[in-house]
Amino acid sequence: MTVSSGGEAIVSGLVAHGVDTVFGLPGAQIYGLFDAFQQAQLKVIGARHEQACGYMAFGYARSSGKPGVFSVVPGPGVLNAGAALLTAFGCNEPVLCLTGQVPTAFLGKGRGHLHEMPDQLATLRTFVKWAERIEYPDAAPALVARAFQEMLSGRRGPVALEMPWDVFTQRAEVGTAKRFDPFPPPLPDPDRIKAAAALIAGSKTPMIFVGSGAIDARDEILELAELIDAPVVAFRSGRGIVSNAHELGLTMAAAYRLWPNTDLMIGIGSRMELPATSFRWPFQPAGLKSVRIDIDPSEMRRFTPDAPVVADARAGTRELLAAVSKAGYRKTSGRRAAIREASAAALQEIQKVQPQMAYLNILREVLPANAIVTDELSQVGFASWYGFPVYEPRTFITSGYQGTLGSGFPTALGAKVANPDRPVVAITGDGGFMFGVQELATAIQFNIGVVTLVFNNNSYGNVRRDQRERFEGRVVASDLVNPDFVKLAESFGVGAARVTSPQAFRPALEKALAHGGPYLIDVEIPKDSEITPWTFIHPAKP
Repeated sequence: MTVSSGGEAIVSGLVAHGVDTVFGLPGAQIYGLFDAFQQAQLKVIGARHEQACGYMAFGYARSSGKPGVFSVVPGPGVLNAGAALLTAFGCNEPVLCLTGQVPTAFLGKGRGHLHEMPDQLATLRTFVKWAERIEYPDAAPALVARAFQEMLSGRRGPVALEMPWDVFTQRAEVGTAKRFDPFPPPLPDPDRIKAAAALIAGSKTPMIFVGSGAIDARDEILELAELIDAPVVAFRSGRGIVSNAHELGLTMAAAYRLWPNTDLMIGIGSRMELPATSFRWPFQPAGLKSVRIDIDPSEMRRFTPDAPVVADARAGTRELLAAVSKAGYRKTSGRRAAIREASAAALQEIQKVQPQMAYLNILREVLPANAIVTDELSQVGFASWYGFPVYEPRTFITSGYQGTLGSGFPTALGAKVANPDRPVVAITGDGGFMFGVQELATAIQFNIGVVTLVFNNNSYGNVRRDQRERFEGRVVASDLVNPDFVKLAESFGVGAARVTSPQAFRPALEKALAHGGPYLIDVEIPKDSEITPWTFIHPAKP
């Protein structure tokens, strides 16, 4: 036992779990925690808005696979960071939010203390995986360990811990920091594996769908795909699990060409948003069968397959691979050729999405395979879902189904902090970038060398297109008046350039990457000039 403050007890738990970096914005309730960060010599990346703290932690977690930790004040601070926590929840990323609470004597009194919410824990529990309050210093070791256990067990996700204002500086005897083993994952049921293998053995044109839950199963998935000549497709989070440089690693645009003749869909660690509902792909082929491997049993209720396997993706795929190998699989003649033809035809067809594809083609040519790109909601961002080849997992980061406008730039900052030796590029639009423009100060202060691409069409481009096309040309609140982004960036001390064509983009990008520090490229796009990217995200029924 040692005498520690509540803040020091929390930080001891973080250190025990290998945390060396925290993103945060200090305030009165959490002074004791930030003092403990300082005493423990943790790297603290300060921000100019709470939402950026959460997004940076999310980018750190998604790009590294390690928990991202951030701290903000309670009440308004937590709510400001709520979009980032919701993004982490939707994307199944381990993000820990550390926040404060009113002093112990005011808990539950509703007296209107600074930053008081009626029930902060209840609010947090609606969009995090687990949340708890640490009410005295000696409770910290076990609860911090529980937080990490919850984040990293089963279907990963964000968690939150709050501590009353006074407890952060209250001193007491505290036990040593703890580490709890993750909860054991469900083991693959042999009968269900056998049933899934039988479906695969009886199929001729299977297709594999992967999501972020399958990242650690990439070797097994590729082996299975090669065994059965199955194309592997990811919508957003699973991109790069099978490289787009491999002939079986398909974008959604290429995979949809093969979809009408698919007789079996195999989902691994994926919500199967593309094929399992009519929300994306508008139909399912007649007689289609389905197999799913997912660690979350509730997924089997959301979409019930013919052969459900509740298991960790790696263990489940390994068992399925062994069962298929044992049962034997007779490949369909010409399958690889058909897959190659679909990829080539799709690659040619998506080039009509201009000028987005011209910029994405150059971006891919210039960046190394392990560079990290965040997409942001923008016309180029949407096109990148199928128009930007991805070669490694965790290198293409989106906000998933939450679609949180403004997430791209601060998420990229967190990814760069986690991967300082790799290029990190943020694709943004002018509208989304302005949600977090103040974090240019953070980039300069901490020398976070993200290259930010602001595709500037002086509008919320997607909203404007929808209004024009669906509401008889009436446009409201979607036209924007922007600053001079180059001058604005330079006023922060950030390197900047302006380009007006794809031809000028390549040398500007190469210069930005060679610069090494924070850099912004303002890419001016004439309003209403972009071809819709949605043709390949919501394709028509053939």
